Amino acid sequence: MRIKVIIMGAAGRDFHNFNTYFRDNKQYELVAFTATQIPGIEKRMYPPELSGPNYPDGVPIYSEEKLTELIKEHKVDQVIFSYSDVSHEYIMHKASIVLASGADFRLLSPSATMLKAKVPVVSICAVRTGCGKSQTSRRICKILKKMGYNVVVIRHPMPYGDLRKQMCQRFASMEDLDTHKCTIEEREDYEPHIANGFVIYAGVDYEKILRAAEKEADIIVWDGGNNDVPFYVPDLHMVLVDPHRPGHELAYHPGETNLRMADVVIINKVKTANPENIEIVQKNIKSVNPDATVVKAASPITVDDAELIRGKKVLVVEDGPTLTHGNMKYGAGTIVAEKLGASVVDPRPYAVGSIKDAFKKYSHIEALLPAVGYGKKQIKELEKTINATPCDTVVIGTPIDLRQALQLNKPAVRVRYELQEIGKPNLEDVLRKGLSKK
Repeated sequence: MRIKVIIMGAAGRDFHNFNTYFRDNKQYELVAFTATQIPGIEKRMYPPELSGPNYPDGVPIYSEEKLTELIKEHKVDQVIFSYSDVSHEYIMHKASIVLASGADFRLLSPSATMLKAKVPVVSICAVRTGCGKSQTSRRICKILKKMGYNVVVIRHPMPYGDLRKQMCQRFASMEDLDTHKCTIEEREDYEPHIANGFVIYAGVDYEKILRAAEKEADIIVWDGGNNDVPFYVPDLHMVLVDPHRPGHELAYHPGETNLRMADVVIINKVKTANPENIEIVQKNIKSVNPDATVVKAASPITVDDAELIRGKKVLVVEDGPTLTHGNMKYGAGTIVAEKLGASVVDPRPYAVGSIKDAFKKYSHIEALLPAVGYGKKQIKELEKTINATPCDTVVIGTPIDLRQALQLNKPAVRVRYELQEIGKPNLEDVLRKGLSKK
């Protein structure tokens, strides 16, 4: 008898865990995936082209709300928790539901699903969404290029479309983003790397992605998503922490795992954080990973046209995941608006469709608009919400220029932020030392 399994996920880590651990393992039978966090993904099927010969009809994906029903109906033996950026308390509530339903609750270790590359891998991960992985990845890539390496970036998955077409995606130009019909979330992470002249891979089957990327890379940079652990064995594992959320580095899964595994810990945003909070984070790092090298950094903020913000009524649009499951109540756009004495307009009365639903689900978000855009319909609803909100200026605090993705009916100003190390050691120091061992 094969062990019957359900994988709880959110269209990323769940698929990777299946591909690397369960797909060809005849000891197990995957009954279904369950899905949460990303709207609409539970209505799909994990296709036969990806599920392999043991699953010729593919694998169904259900809403996580059906988990208890599925366990009982199929007499499931094990439930594998496979998504990220959730509190330890949240996980144990899920475990309690599973255990009460009669199944075992299980987490796979990083080593059980990490793939080994033929070239060195530098991984950029974090303890929470919104710590600054993106600007850190960009900074790392530029340093490695300056050191003479040919760098290829592989991004944590965001496969929200046709999984067959997203098996292994390569992005080398802005036109590739249109060809692959990328969502706002995908563009936010892919576009800056392309603009800096780097090739970036993403998709669903990370074995195929790795083997393709190895052919054109001296070094691979793993650009992590949420606070997940890397899909590849890192030769140098860098992890960001956020002193604006002190204590979260030990309270969220699998962020704490990342912190304990880290070779290098980057304390970001030190110029805008309370010194007492920085001290808390430093103590927590030392308590669980005293041998890690610690780098301090800031994410200096610049704005295109400050006069369009100064003293004006503004709508602030921030990075979606940072505000939603990242639990942040502000971002770079908010900091700029407050600094320039702007009055921030509350978009909630003007929200429509899934944007309105997002405010209900993530009730901690107040007078800010998360830039969620997981598909054409949601992107259009984001556009309608912005255009309906009465303000003088839209402050765009997202990693990409939303003016390129939306048709806005009012002036908009973009806020930018890049990583800047403070003092020694800096990132070039730790890269040279870490890679010299390889």
